[in-house]
Amino acid sequence: MIKTILWLILAAIHALPALAFFRPSTLTQLYGLAADNPLFLLMHHRAALFFAVFVACVWAAFIPDGRRVAVLVVGISMVSFLALYWMAGSPFPLRRIALVDLAGLPVLAAVAWFAFRG
Repeated sequence: MIKTILWLILAAIHALPALAFFRPSTLTQLYGLAADNPLFLLMHHRAALFFAVFVACVWAAFIPDGRRVAVLVVGISMVSFLALYWMAGSPFPLRRIALVDLAGLPVLAAVAWFAFRG
């Protein structure tokens, strides 16, 4: 039961950015991008990738065989963003995203431990 809850927490972390794939106007709300900005398309595609991360988390919540791969997918997403954010000098407009990912790291560590322990 705890494993399922932890995976659903990770899914929730990725739900809002994933929603932007289905509601592109969310990109304007989250990131202040106008639809005519060339970066809008890139961010819309990014939302599709977040949807894939979200699906991986939900899948792992209920299908134990997928948990190891899901740990890698979620880990790459969260840790790479945090590393890039830090290397970019921790830009203030992205602080909320970094804090959410940072708060999710203990959850990620827990699901990784469950997934990879002997």
